[in-house]
Amino acid sequence: MEFACSHVVCNWRSESLTEDEAKVSNQGSASTLPCLSRAQSVCDHPYDNRVTFVQTPAPSMAPPPVPPRTIQRRETLCSALPPPIPPRGPENNGETRLKANVNVVSLKVGSLVDIGKASAIQSSQKPVRCGKCNAIMSSASSSEMHQKTIIWNCEFCGKENVYPQTTLKGGRFALRNPPGRDILYLDDDEDTDYENLDDLLIVLCVDISGSMSVTSEICPGNSTRSPTYISRLQGVQEALQMVLCSLQKTSPHRRVALVTFNNEVTVYGDGTKVPLTLRDWALMDYDYLKKEGENYSTPHCITETIQPLTQKIKELREHGATALGPAALISVAMASQFTGSKVIICTDGQANIGLGQLDQESSYCPAPSPYFYNQLAHYAAEKGVIVSVMTFEGEDCRLAEVGRLADHTGGRINIVNIGTVATEIQSAIADSVLATSVMATLLAPDGIYFPYEEDNHRLVREIGNVTDGVEITFQFAVRPEKVESFQQRDRVPFQLQLSFKTRDLQKVTRVITQQKRVTTSSWVWAGSLNMSVLGVHCAQLCARLTMEGRVHEAQRQLTAQQDLLKDISQQKPSPKEESIYGNWISTMSMICEDLTTVNQNKTETDTIPASRTPSTASLSDAAANVVYQMKRAKSVSGKGQRVATLEQ
Repeated sequence: MEFACSHVVCNWRSESLTEDEAKVSNQGSASTLPCLSRAQSVCDHPYDNRVTFVQTPAPSMAPPPVPPRTIQRRETLCSALPPPIPPRGPENNGETRLKANVNVVSLKVGSLVDIGKASAIQSSQKPVRCGKCNAIMSSASSSEMHQKTIIWNCEFCGKENVYPQTTLKGGRFALRNPPGRDILYLDDDEDTDYENLDDLLIVLCVDISGSMSVTSEICPGNSTRSPTYISRLQGVQEALQMVLCSLQKTSPHRRVALVTFNNEVTVYGDGTKVPLTLRDWALMDYDYLKKEGENYSTPHCITETIQPLTQKIKELREHGATALGPAALISVAMASQFTGSKVIICTDGQANIGLGQLDQESSYCPAPSPYFYNQLAHYAAEKGVIVSVMTFEGEDCRLAEVGRLADHTGGRINIVNIGTVATEIQSAIADSVLATSVMATLLAPDGIYFPYEEDNHRLVREIGNVTDGVEITFQFAVRPEKVESFQQRDRVPFQLQLSFKTRDLQKVTRVITQQKRVTTSSWVWAGSLNMSVLGVHCAQLCARLTMEGRVHEAQRQLTAQQDLLKDISQQKPSPKEESIYGNWISTMSMICEDLTTVNQNKTETDTIPASRTPSTASLSDAAANVVYQMKRAKSVSGKGQRVATLEQ
């Protein structure tokens, strides 16, 4: 666990200041940034993590390319409308102005589940859990051993737990507090036998609808020859043949299956048997497609099947509609037979037939499209399947909806062209699952809660599949009525419980317990803040809120983070981090602004379908791609420092 601030700041709150509080805050404003020390504590005004001195204009930082806008600017709308009202100043703003919360914790899950590199203490005993909040006894716990019992007052919920020593001994539980703060509990019980990790399945799910016949220039012409054009399908065919040759050399025992879709779904498998064709009613039957996929056998490895598979790929022709949903479902079901398998979807258009159709809401469709893709994503994650989605640039494939498959399973989301599709498929294949069924539980003392997550001191997050580099962040805060009691404490404990299955199906629970100091100061010293953690959290939270349709909340977060960035850059200059952090904020602000404008321009006759949130209804594929990349923001280490970056 890594925290954004060196101390727990007790008196952060998101609600607006009252008029009296604002006067006190303004009168107590200082011209410098006070240090984070108890000697300089100021407890008679509300917490604010922003500096109040007058700032000099900072040099402008060029943001990364922003997805092209497809809407008019607000100023160019109907001239009959009055001009927009200027924004109100802080003294008369009727809207809550959110202050950035620096109580943020980062979990580098990709590293934490790699037990081969873990420095944690391994234990074959079972953890002792609290009977109320399910916390695990750790080195930070205070327990008393009596003649026949062990008594532990839980430091998180306060419950007095009494354990008979005979029960603990009989159940292989630890009788004393574990010696370290990072413990690996290894479960001897396994669900199934060991599986050969190289004996996995890669399902190539390829769009061969009519739109895949669109051509692009790959070689410009000159005075002696005409330019060379190839279709999207031809580009994909060449890419797939390159991928098969590469797999034959690097992973000769890996199995590969081919699935294509247009107005029907064709399962070629490994190319050695008669293809299975699904059409008409079968494209609307979720259970039937799932059963067909789970029972489909792919017995041969790529070394044995490269020739028939290559021939099938060469014979593909583009025509028909786009049954993307049914093809994705049967592909995931096929891959579900082997934990850690991958599905790579390559398409250039909206699903318009069968389950998950996106171009229109159908009266005979059994479930709205967002529900279908959410359901399929959870099914894939449960089975340890990674789904990657690739769409062609310049098209509207409703990536905001289809991208849920990759977002929830740890796969890649990319917009490709004929020149890059081969590289992106190779990258998706190279991603390996480090752990499956990953569940994170974060515990803090009663009185702390997790804004935007859980309204209590225990947070549970289902993560699913984890690949290298996965990082998630949360913010926490102290309830207003508990601030005074927390300020009287010197330290507060935090505990992370990470349960997962390794690639060889070993069940593991990793428990990390840390104690953080508490500050009673109302101000935060810039030197105590980790910009990398704050930057990653800002990108992830705002992107998530945007995809959930909570665009206004995302904008408020961005405004608060902009204020905080300016303050930190004044006191703790770090040009590289500031540039990345600032660019994220600029890009997300632009996307949120466009979404807000689109939603404001919607008329009563141009309503958004009930099954689509305002954000996903308005997001272009380019914008959705950026937002999904923001959701996967992570920090990387280099030359003694950590900076935030996006997954490419």
